[in-house]
Amino acid sequence: MDLLNAAKISGTALAAHRTKLNIIAENLANVDTTRTAEGGPYRRKMVVFKGEDIDSFKSVIEKKQAKKEIAGIELAPIELGPPKKDDNGNGVKVDQIVRSQEDFALVYNPAHPDADPATGYVRMPNVDHLTEIADMLVARRSYEASVTALSTTKDMVTKALEIGR
Repeated sequence: MDLLNAAKISGTALAAHRTKLNIIAENLANVDTTRTAEGGPYRRKMVVFKGEDIDSFKSVIEKKQAKKEIAGIELAPIELGPPKKDDNGNGVKVDQIVRSQEDFALVYNPAHPDADPATGYVRMPNVDHLTEIADMLVARRSYEASVTALSTTKDMVTKALEIGR
């Protein structure tokens, strides 16, 4: 894998995790929103990532498959499938942002303006603080790992340029 491709992959990971952090922040900001433009309480949003195959990784796997055995370990065949036309090895991207279909929490509060007049229960958003904080920590760590990978790639490019002096 060339170093520019490695930097591109790290950059796509940074963008994807930044989007995830923004969605988590939106979820936390709307944890008490009981009325939205679509009607009803706020529904939790989730980010779905799509990984893209890297051509150089495919070639490594194909070389290992051709040997059928590495260090005395027999390899099972891996089906790679035909390459996609739009797949140019760009790392990871946000495939879609979906809304959670979990049930809303019911909270008894007859004084609330959105309470059911018959029962006094209010439908609250399906956002859980602990889940959002855990997702935020994972996204933050992944973002930091991508920054480290990008920094390491930059250092390797710098060292490679120093060799040419």
